[in-house]
Amino acid sequence: MMAACREWFSLAELAACKLPGMPATEKSLDNFARTNWRGDPSRTRQAAGKTKPVRQYHVSLLPLAAQTRLLALHAAPANDDADLKEEARASRWRRFEGLSNSQKSACEDRLKALTEREELMRAGTPSRAAIDIVARRVGASRSAVYLWLASVASVDRADWLAALAPRSKASAVRLACCDEAWSFLTSDYLRPESPTFTSCYRRLQKAAKKERWIPIPSERSLRRRLDAEVPAAVQVLARSGRDKAKTLYPAQRRLRGHLHAMQAVNMDGHKIDVFVRVPWAEKPVRLYLVAIQDLSSGKILSWRLSDAETWETVRLVIGDMVEAYGIPDNIYLDNGRAFASKWISGGNRTRFRFKVKKEDPRGLLTTLGVTQHFTTPYAGQSKPIERAWRDLADTIARHPACAGAYTGNKPDAKPENYASRAIDLAVFRQHVATEIADHNAREGRRAANCAGRSFDTTFAASMADPATIVRWPTKAQKALWLLASEMIRTRKGSGEIHYQGNRYWSAALNQHAGRKVTIRFDPDRLHAPVRVYDLDNALICEADCIADTGFNDIDAARHHARSRRDFIKAVAAQKTAQASLTAQQLADILSRGETPRSEPEPIRPAVKRLARGNLALKPVANDQIDNQQFDDGFSKAMAQLTGGASIHQFPHGNEPECSAYGSKKRKPGVIRL
Repeated sequence: MMAACREWFSLAELAACKLPGMPATEKSLDNFARTNWRGDPSRTRQAAGKTKPVRQYHVSLLPLAAQTRLLALHAAPANDDADLKEEARASRWRRFEGLSNSQKSACEDRLKALTEREELMRAGTPSRAAIDIVARRVGASRSAVYLWLASVASVDRADWLAALAPRSKASAVRLACCDEAWSFLTSDYLRPESPTFTSCYRRLQKAAKKERWIPIPSERSLRRRLDAEVPAAVQVLARSGRDKAKTLYPAQRRLRGHLHAMQAVNMDGHKIDVFVRVPWAEKPVRLYLVAIQDLSSGKILSWRLSDAETWETVRLVIGDMVEAYGIPDNIYLDNGRAFASKWISGGNRTRFRFKVKKEDPRGLLTTLGVTQHFTTPYAGQSKPIERAWRDLADTIARHPACAGAYTGNKPDAKPENYASRAIDLAVFRQHVATEIADHNAREGRRAANCAGRSFDTTFAASMADPATIVRWPTKAQKALWLLASEMIRTRKGSGEIHYQGNRYWSAALNQHAGRKVTIRFDPDRLHAPVRVYDLDNALICEADCIADTGFNDIDAARHHARSRRDFIKAVAAQKTAQASLTAQQLADILSRGETPRSEPEPIRPAVKRLARGNLALKPVANDQIDNQQFDDGFSKAMAQLTGGASIHQFPHGNEPECSAYGSKKRKPGVIRL
C-alpha cells in the first residue's frame, strides 16, 4: 500500500502528522520508540540530518490507521496517477470480495456508523460528540471510529464499503521446520495408501527423535502448511489416483445437434446383474448385453445377448443394424478384444490393439467403409451409450420379473433374496426386448435433438429428412456378417482347405494353391459350402465340403473316380479351347513362305594334325560275341601280326603261363593285343 509514498520517517515527521493511535508529541514518541521499535534493527536506521544523524523508522512499525494517514498525506503524486488509483481501487474490492459473510456484514455496520456521524454533524452536532454517539450505538470504542475514519480518508465515497474491510489476515510467516522432517512428512502423506495426517505426524516425531531433526512444529501448524503449500489437486492425485484427479477438471460437453440419423453410432457391452439359466451351462450365468446406439437420437438400434463379449456377437449386432437401418458413416467403440478384433476392424491403421500386419484380412467395418473411432477406456463421456446402461440396468435388472434373480450391482450390495431363482433364457430375452422397446418409445426426452420427443420419434424424423443420406448394403455384403471368418493357407497342389477336421475344395482354388485366403462360414453348419475370399476381400469361389469315406466303400470310390474324370474332362475341354492349334499347324505357320536350305559344306582347317592317343578297340563282353566268329577273327589278326606263323589255340581257362605277359591269368573272352 505504501509503495507509492515514502517508507522511512523520523520522529519529528511522525509527530507533525498527528497520527491516530500514536503519541502526539515528539518526546512521547521517542519514549514509545525506545520501548517498542529500537529492538528491531531491520526496521530502524541512521540517516543524515541537517546538523547530525537522525534515527528513522520504517512505516511498517506503525499501526494500520497511522499508515493510512501517512498514505493520505504523502502519496498525493501517486493519487494523481489514474492507473495507480484504479489499481488501488480494484485491490480494495478484491480484498472485500474475499471476505466471509460475517466480515462483509461488519463492513456494512461500519459504513452505517460513518454515515450516521455525517448526518449528526450536518445537524449541528460537534465532531467529537457525534463520534461518541455513534460509538455507543454500534458498541465500539472511540478509537475504533477514528480508525474507520482514517481508512476512508482520501477514498471516494463509492469505495467506502471496500475501504472499511478488516485488514487483519493470517501471517504469511510459517513456523520454522526442519527441511528433512518436512520432506519426510509430505512423502509419507502423499502415498496411494492415503494414511491419516495424524499417523504421519506420529511417525515424523518418531523419526525426528532418531535423526535429531529440529525444530518440529505442532500437528495443526504442519497441517495448515501442507494445505497452503501443496495444492488440493496434487493431494488427490497422490492419494486417490489419476482417475479421481481427472474429476477435478471439468468434463467436456459434446453437442450432437449437427448429426443426423445413422451418421454416427456408438457401441458397447454391459454385463446384466441377473442370473439366467442357459442350456450350455449347468449353473446360472450373467449375460452380456451388446448394443449399438444412434448418436443423433439416442435410440438403441440393435442388440444381442451373449455369455461373453466376443467378436462373433459384435459381428451379429452390426449385421442386425445394417440390415434394419443401413450402414453408418462413423462408429465409436472402445479397444476391447471383441471390438478391436481383426475380423471387425482389420485393415484399420488405428486399432490400438494387437499387431497390425499387412496380410491381415480386412475387417467387417473396414470392408463396409465405416470410419472407426476408438475411445478412451473407462471414459463414459466418450460413449453416450454408457448413460443408456444406467437406465436399462434399472428397468431390466430391478424389474419385478427378475425378482430373486437380481444379483446386485456390486458384491457388497446383494439383496436378501440373492440367487433364490434364475430366469430362463427365452423368457429373459423377451423381457430385454420389451424393456429396450419401452426405452426407445418413452416420451419426454430432454436431449437437445429430442426436445421432449421419444428416441423413436426423433430417429424417424431424422430418417425422413431429405438431407439424410444412408448407405444400404448389397446382397454380397450381407455375407460379411452372416458368416464367421477365418484366415487360412490352402494346401499346395490342389489348393484344398482344411479346417476343423473338414476339407473344402473348388476348381478355382487351383489358382490359389499354397496362398493365404479368408474363409467365411456358418459356425453351426461346418459341412455347408464355405465362401473363400482373398486377402483383399474379393470373392474367389464357394468351396464344397469333401466328405471322408471308408477304405472299402466301393460306391464312394466309384463316385470319386467319376467326379475326377469329370474334372479332367472339364480341364481338357478348357485346354482344347485355349490350345486350338495342333503342333503340326504351329509348324506349318512357322515354315510357311520359307525356302528350303541346302546342306552346308564342311569347313576344312588350313593345317592338319594327326590324332594321338590309345587307338585300341573297346573290349567287348564274351557273352555278346559268337565263339566261332571270335576264333576266326583272332586267327586272322594274329596271322597278320606274325607274318603267317602258326598259332596254337587253347580252350578257355587253359592258357599257359608266359613270362612276357606275366603269370596272372586273363579273364576268358578278353583279348589284349
